[in-house]
Parts: sequence; C-alpha cells; structure tokens
Amino acid sequence: MTLLGSASSPEYSIEAIRYANSPGDPVADLVIGAPKDEKVDTVYAIWLIRGGGRNILFDSGFHRQRWFKEWTIEDYLRPDEAVRLAGVKPEEVTDVVISHAHWDHMGGIDLFPKASVWIQKEEFRYYTQDAWQPGGDHGGIDPDDVQQLVRLNTEGRLRLIDGDNVEIFPGIRAYTGARHTFASQYLRVGGTPPFVLASDSVYLYRNLAEHKPSATFSEADYPANLKNQERMIQLAGSPDRVVPGHDALQFQKFATRGRIAKLK
Repeated sequence: MTLLGSASSPEYSIEAIRYANSPGDPVADLVIGAPKDEKVDTVYAIWLIRGGGRNILFDSGFHRQRWFKEWTIEDYLRPDEAVRLAGVKPEEVTDVVISHAHWDHMGGIDLFPKASVWIQKEEFRYYTQDAWQPGGDHGGIDPDDVQQLVRLNTEGRLRLIDGDNVEIFPGIRAYTGARHTFASQYLRVGGTPPFVLASDSVYLYRNLAEHKPSATFSEADYPANLKNQERMIQLAGSPDRVVPGHDALQFQKFATRGRIAKLK
C-alpha cells in the first residue's frame, strides 16, 4: 500500500537529535530480564529525515510540565528549538510521523505549526476512545496530547496510516506489529544503505544483541516484539542500522556534533 505515490525515491539524510538526557534508568525497565540493580544513562531523541522537498520528523518529543515532575530530565531543550540546531525552523517541518502515543514521543505535535501529523489509524482510534473506557490502558498517555491529536484531525492536518508495510513517502515505509503500544509503528528509510528507526520498539542496542524484548504492555506482547526486532534487522540489512529509541550510543556510533548525530 502506498499513500503518496511510488515515485522514485530521493536519497534521504537522517539525523538523530538529542533534546534531553535521562540519567540512571533501570536497565530491567528497558531490556526484559536484565539485572534489577543495573543502571544506564539514556536519551530523549527525535529523528530528522530530509529529502524530496520534505523535512520529516519521526516523533515529536514533549514539553508539558507535568512530566518534568515525574521523571528526572536533564539538559533539556524544547524539541522545536532542538530542530533549529539542525538548520530547520519549526514552521519548515512538513511532516511529523508519530511512532506511538506515549508522552515523550507525541507530546510535541503542537510545536510544528504547519506539519501534517501521521499516526497509525488503530493507535489513533484506541487512544482517543477505548483506552479511556473501563478496562482500557492509557498508561504513559497525556490527555492533552490526545486532545491535540483530535484537534489536528478537525483541522485537516492528521494523516492516518492503515496497517503494516505502508509506503507513506517515496522510499519510506511504516511497519507495525512490535506491540510497544496498541498499534505502535517503526520506519524503514530506504536508500544506500537503508535504516530502520525503531523508536521504542527497541529501547537499546542491547535488546538486539541479547535478543531480549523491549518493555511492552504485557508479557503476551514479548514474542511479537522479538519477531519484529528480527524483521527490523532484515529490513535494515544490519543490526547496526536499526536505531533504538533511547540509546545514547547512537550519539557515539555516528558522527556527532553537539546534540546532533548524522546517521546518513
């Protein structure tokens, strides 16, 4: 399935932009089965994809104050200001693709005033409806973000991606099934070479190396998460080109200046 046509693909550039640090996270919260007392410093990041006349963000970060009270967040720069460091003004972002609805990935959709926002249709449906009903699960979901998502839909700026293996831009495809949230997605950015941007479907490179699931909503989702980690490696052609959502190592593995790592 293709949403924006199947024209020849541009050669995209990809940059990881670190907008905050998260010190001393328990590894067991990120890699299932890790030692309970082990800690790791992680990052909050968004990814800027440029090519074909578009400035595409994968995930949007966060800025709502309640989360600074719940988590230890250091060296924070609001995502729209962080994108400026890469030479892109907030109003020049053409598209924001949301991997999943958690506060630290969807919480900046109101910072990019001209962007179309892309999300899985089932992720939108669940977190605007069933998640808030008895028996629903809205852990990590900010009600203000959900209201903003609905507002974008009424303004005609929301794009719903319907299912797995969908080309949303020439050479960029969205995949589902890793089960981090109800209908989370990850991206394959084609080119020479291709990359997979995993977001929280893979928290750390260690998930891939140890074949351990990322933290998900239930143990029932662990097999799907592992299956999709293997799929990501196949789609990227190498585990080195699968980029985890919170691993600070991406800013060591790739050429980095300040907050920005150039992946390709």
